[in-house]
Parts: sequence; structure tokens; C-alpha cells
Amino acid sequence: YPNPFNPTTTVRYALPVDGDITLSIYDLQGRQVTELASGFTSAGYYQAVWDASQYSSGLYFIHMNIYGSDNTIQFNKFQKIMLVK
Repeated sequence: YPNPFNPTTTVRYALPVDGDITLSIYDLQGRQVTELASGFTSAGYYQAVWDASQYSSGLYFIHMNIYGSDNTIQFNKFQKIMLVK
């Protein structure tokens, strides 16, 4: 929240299971802009702040994957966010 935002936004997320996560931001062309979180994380509630002041206005995507102990995807989610300057 907020969405749309200018220039920072807080990404709140809950992990349903323990595992290795990647939480990244992608632009409209599919290029990774930044990685907000990665590594082993216990199940629970978390938040990450993205400061997008150096990026242009437009549509971005939040992508989160959680990998289990056998390195298979246990959870996968995309969300759209809009940066308006």
C-alpha cells in the first residue's frame, strides 16, 4: 500500500510455509528492477519498503516465489502496482 504510489510503497506479505523466498519488482518489459527479499524465511507476516524515486512512472509487478526444502515452488504470486509521479 498505497497503490498507486509516489515514490515509496510498502509491500506486506504473509508466508504460509517456511521456505526460501524471492520477492522482486519487475517493469513492464519483464526486466527485474530490484529484489526486496530473498533467502530462507519462516512462515509469518512481513513487510518490505520499495523506494522507487529513481524509476519512471508506470506499471510494475511484484513477484513472490516460495521454494520448499526439495527446491520446488510451494507458492507463487504476482501483483500489479502503479508508480505515479
